[in-house]
Amino acid sequence: MVEKTKKIEKRTAEEISEELLEKELKEEIVIDKRTEKEKERDFKLESWIPKTKLGKLVKEKKIKDIDEILDKGSRIFEEEIVDSLLNLKEDLLFIGQSKGKFGGGKRRAWKQTQRKTKEGNVPTFATLSVVGDENGHIGIGFGRAKETLPARDKSLRKAKLSIIKVKRACSSFDCLCNEPHSIPFEVTGKCGSVRVTLIPAPQGTGLVAADEMKKILKLAGIKDIYTKTFGTQRTTMNLAKATIDALKKTNKTENKK
Repeated sequence: MVEKTKKIEKRTAEEISEELLEKELKEEIVIDKRTEKEKERDFKLESWIPKTKLGKLVKEKKIKDIDEILDKGSRIFEEEIVDSLLNLKEDLLFIGQSKGKFGGGKRRAWKQTQRKTKEGNVPTFATLSVVGDENGHIGIGFGRAKETLPARDKSLRKAKLSIIKVKRACSSFDCLCNEPHSIPFEVTGKCGSVRVTLIPAPQGTGLVAADEMKKILKLAGIKDIYTKTFGTQRTTMNLAKATIDALKKTNKTENKK
């Protein structure tokens, strides 16, 4: 009887060790998958040598919250400051159009233009990026280059440097949830001929807005809102800038129309 129990104990121990190895391998695989997108970001932050006073304070971890910088109105000159304080998500707005008969091409993220020279046509690409943490911080940036990827990198850098704070609240007359899912009051932003009005909405309404505006509002952390747009709304760049202008005004204590 004693020998049988010893054999059973040995078998169970071997099985347990195999299970533990399998779990460890699975955990390692999951960790690798999660860090694949963040490898470049972590490498940049590790090799980052700050050149500004603000960057040195962030590198030394004397400033741990980006709101300390934004509330003071300090200007950010290094994108690593934002990367180290926020976990940002990014997206591209459709400001261009692919070639098609009679202007019937599909909308796309790259706006292509050409310059006539003696050597021939010189194309340039432009794009508009949006970054946000879905928790009250948003920024947009415009970039132009001879190729698509450098243009995207320029626009992402400018978007990070122009990050702003968005105040959120539950202020609809028929909602009493006290959760920051909408904006505190009605605001209006303007850029060119485009005017955008953002109106608080009750929980469960969703984003009642154009597709490109939804990208901005979602990354800003707004879940429910009504919108009104006036002017040439097909000009996506002006529409996006007007939306950002309206979101800036949520930080004011009083709504000045």
